[in-house]
Amino acid sequence: MSKRCTHTDSIQHVTPSALGCEECLKSGSRWVHLRLCRTCGHVGCCDDSPNRHASAHFHETGHPIIEGYDPPEGWGWCYVDRVMLDLGDDTTPQNGPIPRYV
Repeated sequence: MSKRCTHTDSIQHVTPSALGCEECLKSGSRWVHLRLCRTCGHVGCCDDSPNRHASAHFHETGHPIIEGYDPPEGWGWCYVDRVMLDLGDDTTPQNGPIPRYV
């Protein structure tokens, strides 16, 4: 039996908090890929990035689900259940061009 996400009811339609990783933009740091919190709209960098701001946001807030966000990729990840989600067409549009790093 495959493991399923028990947090899909927390998925919201959100407004992205920044045009890139919010904390990296403030500090001048670099990121590899972006992740969007589907609870509040925080944009953070992935775990392959030096600062792992998306994971840090989860640990600070408990918000369970992120969306692959550069560009919207149609998948999500539940940090709590540790499973991938198919978001299908329920992706969050970008607010404008996102700068590329790496």
